[in-house]
Amino acid sequence: MSKITVAIDGYSSCGKSTLAKALAQKLNYNYIDTGAMYRAVAIYCLRNDIIKDSLVDYDKLMESLNDIEVYFVYNTVTKTSEVFLNGEHVEKEIRSMQVANNVSSISSIKEVREKMVILQREIGKGKGVIMDGRDIGTHVFPDAELKLFMTADNDVRTQRRLDELSSKGEYHTFDDVKHSLEKRDYDDTTRKENPLSQADDAIVLDNTDISKEEQLEFVLKLIDDLLLTKDEFNKSTVKH
Repeated sequence: MSKITVAIDGYSSCGKSTLAKALAQKLNYNYIDTGAMYRAVAIYCLRNDIIKDSLVDYDKLMESLNDIEVYFVYNTVTKTSEVFLNGEHVEKEIRSMQVANNVSSISSIKEVREKMVILQREIGKGKGVIMDGRDIGTHVFPDAELKLFMTADNDVRTQRRLDELSSKGEYHTFDDVKHSLEKRDYDDTTRKENPLSQADDAIVLDNTDISKEEQLEFVLKLIDDLLLTKDEFNKSTVKH
């Protein structure tokens, strides 16, 4: 059976990664969390005094960009690809509130995005990939066979993020987390370099009131239909 590229874009804490991981496991596809790549760069910048209070020392970042190596390693236990920064496993650290509050400043920089996009396209060139982020369907893989744009009510997103942080031992107020998400939304949608936007041919998935299981079932049906159509087209092309 043919394989396709699935591009998932959308706002923070809409469950993009949760859906993408579940799809990848069901389909035996490669899953890539592009947001994790930018978060890994943000960690490097935080550790090396390149960014402070969301202000980036651009010249210092440009001097260091070639020293930043981000890649994924497949974890056979969790059955997911996990992010590494210069040989260090940083999957847990990238999910902190500090990183979340600074990553938009890093991901808005043209040279950083160019470097990450090259890596993303290389990973996904063989199809059979589920990739989520902010500009996958609009810029990284504009020809992806399936594009999803995920959204949800702001308060629902805030509670999801709050629960995620609490489960990892980070405790914040509802208002602080909501403000962080709103700032991230603003930064992502207004940045100059490939801002977050819905691709014209993307299917909008609002998961405010649906379960993870219902969401997964819905998208799997979309993919099944696409694969059947693609295989039928390939067969007819061969016959002709």
